[in-house]
Order: sequence, then C-alpha cells, then structure tokens
Amino acid sequence: MRTLLALLIRSPKFVTGAVILLLLLLFMTVYPVMNPISPITSVGGAFEPPRSGLPFGTDNFGRDVTLSLAYGLETSLYVGIVAGLIATVIGLTIGLLAGFVGGLLDNLLNALTNMFIVIPPFIVLILISVSLRTRSIAVVALVIGVTAWPWTARAIRAQASSLRVRDHVNLARVSGYSLPRLLVISVLPYVASYVFMAFILQMASAILAEATLSMLGLGPHGTITLGTMLNWALLFEAPLRGAWWVFLPVALCIGFLTFSLFLMNSGMDQVFNPKIRS
Repeated sequence: MRTLLALLIRSPKFVTGAVILLLLLLFMTVYPVMNPISPITSVGGAFEPPRSGLPFGTDNFGRDVTLSLAYGLETSLYVGIVAGLIATVIGLTIGLLAGFVGGLLDNLLNALTNMFIVIPPFIVLILISVSLRTRSIAVVALVIGVTAWPWTARAIRAQASSLRVRDHVNLARVSGYSLPRLLVISVLPYVASYVFMAFILQMASAILAEATLSMLGLGPHGTITLGTMLNWALLFEAPLRGAWWVFLPVALCIGFLTFSLFLMNSGMDQVFNPKIRS
C-alpha cells in the first residue's frame, strides 16, 4: 500500500489532478462559510459585472454567481459520486458473474450488456428524464448510474474470465469456497485497482451527463447545479448580453473538475498497469 501511494505521489498526472480537485473542494467549502447567505438570495441587479465582494458578478436573478458556483459544484459532485457508485457496483457485479461463472449466465449477461451498449445511453437518459414528473438530485443520479455501467461490466468480465483458471482460484474452489466467497477473496482483490479507476471515470462521466441534462432543462428540480446555471444563462441570453461572468466560470469549473478526474485516472493507470509502469 505504501509503495503504491509513493508511486502515485511520483506521478505528475495524478498529483496535478489531485491538486486541482483539492482546490475546487477548498473553494466549495470555504466560500459559503465566508459568505453565509442563501444562494437564492438577490444581492444586486441582474447581470451586474464582477466587482469587490462579487468576484463573478450577479446572474439574471441578481444572485451571487460565485456563491451559486460553490453550491452547484457541491451538487454536481454529489451526483457524480452517487451515480459513479451505482454504475460501478452494477458493472462490477455483472462483470464478475459473467466472467467468472461463464456458460449460460455469461451469455445472458453479455447479451444484456451488448443491448445497453448498442442503445445510446444519452438518448435513454433524455427519455427517462422527460417521463419523470419530479426530478430530485437522487433520482437524476440514479438514472445516470443505471445507464452508465456497460463498459465497466465488459472490462471486468474480461479480467474475471482470465482469473477463473488461475491456480489460487482452483485451490480455493477445491477447498470448498462458495461462489460469493470465491469472488470476494480470490477475484476481487485482483481487480480492485481497476474498479477504483472505473469509479473515477464514472464520476467524471456522470458529472458531464448531469451538466448536459440540466443545460437542456432536464436536470433536478429546485436545486442549483453547474448544469442548471448554464441553463439559466442560455434562457436569459447571458451570452448575447455580454455577461461572460455568468457562464464562463461555470464552464471552466466543469472543465477543471472533469479534467482533474481524468488526470488522476491516467496517473493511476500508469501506476497500476504493469506494462505502462515498466
């Protein structure tokens, strides 16, 4: 564990991504403490430019864009974490069962995975979001998570298939281990690093998916996310008014957040992948 941590710290990509993410988390935590008002409180007129006390000015409702950005970042991160966990757990479960058990179960689960891969997930997201009467943060995260698992399942299945013929697995099978115990003790530790990297990528994909849905007006109701901020900017014609401070910081925040996660994943791949590391 210490060796892997030392290798991660030596990876410029991982360190750069972690620093960017920590700076965003610091901003998300500190600014609301420094400015302890509700993010829906009007603090000025519509589309006021940046000035002292308002680093990113005000939006169309006269609200502090910087404060909304902090709350929107928190909400988008919540969606990313929850959706990433759901997608990773589903993909891990299906991939392990399909790859390790094989046979008819493998064929059925592989057919299910292929079906989800063929159907564009974003189209499914839009159809589900339109059909929902109320869309809370948890519901949006759930919808994103249950449509984003196929590629994780496919990759885990390939690794589980190669592990089921290993000597330590055969020894555990002869010793009378049940299927759940075999998966947890003999297979899961060998794919744990990839599962963590898959979770990081699922997080980034979920954040982008939520931002896109919210920008189209299909995001969660009654809350501030990075995507809803872009939606408000488009609805009230902030680009046409030249109010760059309303949408540009939000777009940069989404870009830096997902970029930091992709950098961390790339750095972990260099550490955990023996071929790249050598």
